[in-house]
Amino acid sequence: MTNSKELFNDLISRITLDEDKSEIQSIIYLLLEKKTGLTKTDILAGNKIELVDLTFFDSFITQINDHKPIQHLLGEAEFYGRPFMVNSSVLIPRPETELLVHEIKNKLLKVNPKNPSILDIGTGSGCIAITLALELPLATVHATDISKEALNTALQNAKTLGAKVQFHEHNILADEILTGPLDLVVSNPPYITAHEKSCMKKNVLMYEPHLALFAPEDDALAFYHSIAYKSKAVLVSGGTVWVEINAQFGNEVAAVFKKLGYHSVSIIKDLDNKDRIVTAVR
Repeated sequence: MTNSKELFNDLISRITLDEDKSEIQSIIYLLLEKKTGLTKTDILAGNKIELVDLTFFDSFITQINDHKPIQHLLGEAEFYGRPFMVNSSVLIPRPETELLVHEIKNKLLKVNPKNPSILDIGTGSGCIAITLALELPLATVHATDISKEALNTALQNAKTLGAKVQFHEHNILADEILTGPLDLVVSNPPYITAHEKSCMKKNVLMYEPHLALFAPEDDALAFYHSIAYKSKAVLVSGGTVWVEINAQFGNEVAAVFKKLGYHSVSIIKDLDNKDRIVTAVR
């Protein structure tokens, strides 16, 4: 086989996942780019390639068909244009969370001090905290997680990407926030409810950490109550909270912050026009 398009189509034909054609194509494009250097442009052009030993791909295809995320197979996922190491201890970064970072960055550049103090609660891979530290190099950034394994992954990502972030083991549901005063608190906490499991993809249920996915005791608002209450004690006047949310509970999450006296509470929609972010001012 000497044609990149033929190789691509051969690998596509071996995928048995019950997924949209575009999703399967995205997986194979990524596999070929990371493992052979072939770009999407190379493949679409049908560029000539050296003879390929197809057995090289056997293990990858088997694991993909077993619903293992391509990001886990490759050991990394792109977030905000940077590669982040991912594994079974952390969530794979999502585009919705890129929107969260983008909105925060733009807001801080417009209205906040040049050297804001930021706390990321439930940092996982560190993608939010690290990206903010790199995009806002004068910021002081702290990040917490209950999982030691997740913190180790985040710390490695920070070292690899050259970001200055201070990491702390912390349980926001049980412990007060010790860092402060803060200009901004951000979090993408667990917010999926148990009854949503039946609608979730197998690659998420089988390979991503349930600790980071599911709200405790099926209470989709549990983390937001703790974040809102405990952040109020450490935020400066005019400081902001930004949280990613379950699209079904936009108004309910907003109400949590309003009840505690936050003002300028607003809901931001994602590219699919779903409620995705709640932000509030101390």
